[in-house]
Amino acid sequence: MSWKYFHGRVDEALELTQPQELTQPPELPPWRQFLPRSEVDAVKDKEYWQTLRRLAAKDGRSVQRGSSFRVQLDDKGQSDIVDAVNAAIHLRRPLLVTGVPGAGKTSLAYAIAYELQLGPVLTWPITARANLVDAEYRYDAIARLQDAQLDKTRQSSPEPAPEEEGNLGDYIQLGPVGTAFLPSLLPRVLLIDEIDKSDLNLPNDLLNLFEEGEFEIPELARRKRQRGGEETDLPVEVRTADPDLTAPITNGRVKCCEFPIVIMTSNGEREFPPAFYRRCLRVKMPNPTPESLLPIVRSHFATADPAGWTQAETNLTTLIGQFLDKENKTDRSTDQLLNAIYFMSRDEAPNDVEMTRLQNLLFRRLSEGD
Repeated sequence: MSWKYFHGRVDEALELTQPQELTQPPELPPWRQFLPRSEVDAVKDKEYWQTLRRLAAKDGRSVQRGSSFRVQLDDKGQSDIVDAVNAAIHLRRPLLVTGVPGAGKTSLAYAIAYELQLGPVLTWPITARANLVDAEYRYDAIARLQDAQLDKTRQSSPEPAPEEEGNLGDYIQLGPVGTAFLPSLLPRVLLIDEIDKSDLNLPNDLLNLFEEGEFEIPELARRKRQRGGEETDLPVEVRTADPDLTAPITNGRVKCCEFPIVIMTSNGEREFPPAFYRRCLRVKMPNPTPESLLPIVRSHFATADPAGWTQAETNLTTLIGQFLDKENKTDRSTDQLLNAIYFMSRDEAPNDVEMTRLQNLLFRRLSEGD
């Protein structure tokens, strides 16, 4: 049996007619043990994944991003990207993906979720203000206070109503990271996009989470201590990052059973601490070539008008050559090529003179100012 779960739809000859659902992850390494599988309710977990897959199937844009992704092979017919993803799945380690803008770093996460049928991608777009706690969960204390003030029965009672603590979960929502680390028998796909834009401290903040696979929600942990007695293990239902889905949290701790497939993208704009690198696998997306761009283009325009597409395909070699000229080949995004092909493949396509002007507009270098 092959050790590879993800194949990346490497070429048209190996096109996967149907995504191959991941049903059983590989065995955990001894040093990467998390919540025992026996502590996860298998029946509820199966229902959870059925719901997630229905949600993913309804998201046409994500399906398009995942299904159109193609892995670029090297001269030996191998791919470091495929090897790195599968190594991350086996070792339960995050994958740091670098490369030029438009190389397909973000699309890789959608391709993994699509091919392995792992539900919607949980996305955390990084900015300079991003912090880990907000990505784990958010507690709306102001809304809770306002609701308490409007509750006349609470105002007239010297003690909080018994149901107050049970409703605490109404004011807590897990973020993309918190949802990814919920205990489940299958891993979620978590995309941490452009981590090199983060505050200097964020990579260090992630170290413990990546190592232990768990975090605490203090508001729920305090509830455990305050109530005491036999009811301390009663779970609290909180909202998750998935639409209309909730999850039970016991004693304020969120601990994964299967470490999520974490894809962190970086444009290489900064270095990270050695301790952060130690907890990650690292791979670089290759720069596009004419051979690698052709299957990507065909997958994006598979439903295009046949007449218009046939005319456009006859000019593809020339257009890709202009897109990948030696001077600019690492300073343009694949999206720019797709934009130009979109115009070429329309019934009302621009004439040759207009198309030349559009190419000058669409193929501007990413580092070029106004």
